[in-house]
Amino acid sequence: MIEHYWAAFAELIAVPFEHVTLVWGIVPLYFGLLLNEVTADKANFRTALQTGFSFLWAGAQWLWPCFVPHAAHGRYLELNAMLPVNLLVTFLTIVFGVVALVSGIRKKYPRHLRFIGHTRFGTYFMITIFPMQSHCLSWTWDRFLAIAVLAVPIWLLLHFGLMPVRNR
Repeated sequence: MIEHYWAAFAELIAVPFEHVTLVWGIVPLYFGLLLNEVTADKANFRTALQTGFSFLWAGAQWLWPCFVPHAAHGRYLELNAMLPVNLLVTFLTIVFGVVALVSGIRKKYPRHLRFIGHTRFGTYFMITIFPMQSHCLSWTWDRFLAIAVLAVPIWLLLHFGLMPVRNR
């Protein structure tokens, strides 16, 4: 059973690199994840800035295809071009991105939202849902469960695997 989730996870990681248009969206997320993994473990306002940038970057990448060219008015936003799940995830990503960015700039978290300073899990989820949000793969329960089931093992692998280079 776990092999099935590994295969779904491998597909989620590989697909963005098979499409040139997605590389510009996914590479900054990987860079943000690695940058945070080799720095401090604790959430702080710098990591809130990283989280905000990563979330806004991903949200912008997912929203851009919804801007449809119109001859008389230039581009306009056509939200019915997205499935409801894609629209909801994009909206939540942008909202959390703005809150994290503002929190990092103000150096103050909103009540009960200190978790937005933790970049690791947020960026992990942005990377793994990126192909589904970019309409290269469809949202399925198998892919969703692969992301959820493998979140802790991947985090442990990154945490302990990069421990020798952290905080040098």
